[in-house]
Amino acid sequence: MAPDTRERILDAAEAQFSAHGFWGVTIREVAEQAKVDTALLHYYFDTKRGLFDAVFARRAEIMNKERIDSIDAYERAAGPAITVEGVINSFLEPMHVRAAQGDPGWHNYFALVAQVNNTPVWGGETMGKTFDRVIHRLLDALRKALPDVDEKDLFWSYHFLSGALTLTLSQTGRIDRLSNGLCKSSDFNAIHARMVPFIAAGFEKLCRSRKRKKEE
Repeated sequence: MAPDTRERILDAAEAQFSAHGFWGVTIREVAEQAKVDTALLHYYFDTKRGLFDAVFARRAEIMNKERIDSIDAYERAAGPAITVEGVINSFLEPMHVRAAQGDPGWHNYFALVAQVNNTPVWGGETMGKTFDRVIHRLLDALRKALPDVDEKDLFWSYHFLSGALTLTLSQTGRIDRLSNGLCKSSDFNAIHARMVPFIAAGFEKLCRSRKRKKEE
């Protein structure tokens, strides 16, 4: 398959899956949007799940590299002065930059990630297979900023971060309506300026205050 044809199929599938979910999309609909024969999709991706997995993995490879590179760069620059807020910023910034660019492909992808993260049957397995490597890199950096952290508190804190992040990246527009236009779900400069200190404060409060209570 020519690279441009493959990308066109993946773009079409990404748009369809992000709008309608895995079960709301057919191979035929993707083929029609991509302007190819359905046999071509079956030949190269085998099944609809094979196509979905290819869509999900494509941008994840880019995003995972950018996030790991960002955390690595921050750790080198900070040295022993590493902070929770600095680590969280280095983890979130690549995603917020991508989202702020307004690329419809990345918008579709982030909406798809939000769906998968909230899919009980197979979402957790897919998220883990795709993103666990970068999440463990994040947690390793946070352990340096939070010495002797209780592992349960660290994982719960990440769990809450994951929920807030995927909701935000999905850009549902709810905050636009709720605030009567005062806040916009597409304003990623405003989001990043607030999310980083908010999430970092949550990690600090849960991980440090509970540690102090155990020591008292």
